[in-house]
This record gives sequence, C-alpha cells and structure tokens, in this order.
Amino acid sequence: MFYTSRNTFEKCDGLMELIFLGTSAGVPTRTRNVTAILLNLQHPTQAGLWLFDCGEGTQHQLLSTSYNPGKLDRIFISHLHGDHLFGLPGLLCSRSMAGSMQPLTIYGPKGIQEFVETTLRLSSSWTDYPLDVIEISAGEILDDGLRKVTAYPMEHPLECYGFRIEEHEKPGALDAKGLKAAGVQPGPLFQDLKAGKTVTLEDGRQINGADYLAPATPGKVLAIFGDTAPCDNALELARHADVMIHEATLDMSMEAKANSRGHSSTCQAATLAREAGVSKLIITHISSRYDDKGCQRMLQECRDIFPATDLAHDYAVFSV
Repeated sequence: MFYTSRNTFEKCDGLMELIFLGTSAGVPTRTRNVTAILLNLQHPTQAGLWLFDCGEGTQHQLLSTSYNPGKLDRIFISHLHGDHLFGLPGLLCSRSMAGSMQPLTIYGPKGIQEFVETTLRLSSSWTDYPLDVIEISAGEILDDGLRKVTAYPMEHPLECYGFRIEEHEKPGALDAKGLKAAGVQPGPLFQDLKAGKTVTLEDGRQINGADYLAPATPGKVLAIFGDTAPCDNALELARHADVMIHEATLDMSMEAKANSRGHSSTCQAATLAREAGVSKLIITHISSRYDDKGCQRMLQECRDIFPATDLAHDYAVFSV
C-alpha cells in the first residue's frame, strides 16, 4: 500500500517509509527544495534511518518533519553535483552541535571523502560522533543482515550511482500444529526446525524442519536512481522493484535536451518502469521551469505509459 500526503507531513503505517525532503532539479523553487529522500526502515530489532542525497537546505527541510538528524545512520550520495551534495556539511556539523553520538556512515563516489574532509577543515568544524566515509564503486556496498544495497553506475556527466535496496527473504512460518501432531513439543528444537535443520528425537526419528516451514516471504525491493539519461544498467537496477524512484527532469517534448545533459524525460522514466516490471513509479527531480500545472502534465505523460505513477512533492510520504 502507498500513501501520500500533499500538504503536510504525516506518518504512515508500514515497514518502510519514503519521505521526500526535496524534489527539484538543479535549483530550489518556492515550493520545492533540491534533492533529498529519507528512507525510514521500521524494524523491531534493526531499524534504520537512511538519507539519499543531501541538497542544500536539507537540514531545514528536516525541521518540518518528526525525524531527528541525530538518528540518521547512513547517507548515500549519488554524485557530487551541488543540488545533491551541498547540504551535507551543514547537516554533519549541526548533528554534532546537537550532541548526537550515533555513528554515521556516508557512501558516495570517489571524491566524497575529500569533499567532507575539506569542508570541515576549511570551516574549522568537526564531528564528535564516529563518522565513516566510504567511496564506492559498482556492486554490493552494504549488507546489514536484513537488507543489502547495490550500486549501479548511471549515465551522467559526473560519476553517478543508483541504489537498489533489497530486503532478504523472510523465513516462512513454522507449522507448530503439525509438529505437535508428529510428537514434537514446543521447546529448543523448534529453533533448529525454524532454521530448516534436521533434528533427531529421543525415539530416534528424524524431523526435517524444511518439511514444516511455509514458503519464504520475498523482501521488499526499492530502486532509487541518481541523475541519469537512459542507460544499460537501468533495467537491472529497477527489475521487479516494489518502488522505483526515477528522475523526470523534463517533459517528452524536451527529451533530447534532457539526454544531452545526462537526464531523462517523463516518457523515458515511465517506459523503463513498464519494461522493468516494477509495481510503482515515483517521479522526482523536476526542472524549476514547471509550475504545478506543468507538473501535473508531466505526471499524465508518465501515466499514459505506466499508470501506477505518482509525482513526488516536498514532504510527500509513501509507505511500502
């Protein structure tokens, strides 16, 4: 289920939330800030608050939500263009001044470490919390046991990545009733059986846990694209994603201009969503040339190709 709030920030029920803090391309407008997306991973034992890109003013946008920058534990930077990056130094420093001691890891292309170190050094700033900056390349960049993140190179003037976030499969439920009928009583053996192991009972019988497990539940898949013109990696990044977030900088009439600058049109984003078999497309990174009426026209261009499309606006919240 997906939910979006148009004018105010509202919390949504669900295991994941996507919160758009900035949806404009290049420069902010009166109603849209530059790129930043929060991913709230709600889990009883291993929650996470991740930020994808950090355009100028991102910390100000956060002030209008219930999310505390001190709770951020991972930041993913798609590329080093300013509308995706210039909010990072201020956010890092404010987080420290607020007294946060939560460790933070930043992932980004080559140059992200130099950017962070240089801006902190030249401004005589520092962070009191553990800060790790990891320069990434194509491939898997993270696996925290519950989910993995894979970086895919995009087609853009600067080194740029899109990110595929995949939850690991959830083990199927154990058929406790069936096990009791087979003479296995609840206890320590259930843990091994839940893991699919074979156990030996006191009477010598062997019970294979796999025979008493329901099918595993596939995890959710999110595809968050950086800036890009159509490219070979896009289909693999987006394939069968539950949600695909893709830039739609310009409308279909300006497709050639978009591509010449490493961007995509509405129609190209929607066509990719259809070909990749995604469940939901959210378009963002809209040029400042479009007013509300123009944005609705862009949304319709996408829906004509891929009906399950939504247009992100600042403070829109989607529950997955």
